[in-house]
Amino acid sequence: MPVERLLPTREAEELLARARDIADEELAPRVEEHERAETYPEGLFARLGETGLLGLPYSEEFGGGNQPYEVYLQVVEELAARWAAVAVAVSVHTLASFPLLSFGRDDQCGRWAEDVLSGRLVGGYSLSEPQAGSDAGSLACAARRTPDGYRINGTKAWITHGGRAGFYALFARTGPGSNGISCLFAPGRVDGLTFGKPEKKMGLHAIPTTAAFWDDALIDTGRLIGEEGQGLQIAFSALDSGRLGIAACATGLAQSALDAAVAHAQERTTFGRKIIDHQGLGFLLADMAAAVDSARATYLDAARRRDAGLAYSRQASVAKLIATDAAMKVTTDAVQVLGGCGYTHDHPVERYMREAKIMQIFEGTNQIQRLVISRQLAR
Repeated sequence: MPVERLLPTREAEELLARARDIADEELAPRVEEHERAETYPEGLFARLGETGLLGLPYSEEFGGGNQPYEVYLQVVEELAARWAAVAVAVSVHTLASFPLLSFGRDDQCGRWAEDVLSGRLVGGYSLSEPQAGSDAGSLACAARRTPDGYRINGTKAWITHGGRAGFYALFARTGPGSNGISCLFAPGRVDGLTFGKPEKKMGLHAIPTTAAFWDDALIDTGRLIGEEGQGLQIAFSALDSGRLGIAACATGLAQSALDAAVAHAQERTTFGRKIIDHQGLGFLLADMAAAVDSARATYLDAARRRDAGLAYSRQASVAKLIATDAAMKVTTDAVQVLGGCGYTHDHPVERYMREAKIMQIFEGTNQIQRLVISRQLAR
């Protein structure tokens, strides 16, 4: 059932209603087909770009929606409620766009921003490496400056939309230590760049996740975002916003699992009563609903702080931690509510459960979120 929301403007209400319609028309009818066959939804992201849903939190100057983050995230939640893999890819596109639109020079934004925000260039975020996940300061992929440009050598891992993206926010080493990492707006196709086979994942099957292999690929120096050595600052700043996107995805997924469980509990009868009327089951559903509402409240709190120009890094980690743990619990409980039916492919709750697990892992594991929160408390 539609979630009753408190939105800041009439425009935001209309936008969210339009997003629901698009999700119902473009996403919901296709999700089962593509997730089961593990096939890419050709043309879908171009369609989302045409509707304006890929540039919502960015400036109208380059074709963005100029929406507050609290509105953008609720749109992402609606997308995730229909198709988690697509919502994650939308969140990652927003994350990959952040370096250009927040740290890029005017000439760089003038060259690429419109294509990025319209969805003509869909983005991937290329920070992790096989041996450098949570410890981003230890990455080894190198960008060596030459008279012709940067020569890139190394391997990047776990790239959402890898091999399909039109650009990558690429973080590579230009010098020693944690201050020797830089950010490049890398093209999606360039000589010397190849991709591995898509990872065989537990869930989110329709959107590829791949490794990228850089073999002396040449990137123009004009694609450097910010200054050399500013890469980690850019990466971590982007991840604060990205974690909110994943929190919204997790909340949408959990909401769908709750809705499926409630619908089943209202239809199924045992001992002459609807199973929702049995206290044990009713209390379980109540806990699920409380978890979903709490998840939504935490990401909205962080988003509103971001919109107000306040510090929100700790709140972003709290939102990511609470929302993704809630999604894992709520989807698992939804399978339990449906019983044997929930364990089959005939009902989407088993997919929801598989999809929820990764949300506790990417954009910083939930153990890393606890580390971020505890370090901020210790200051």
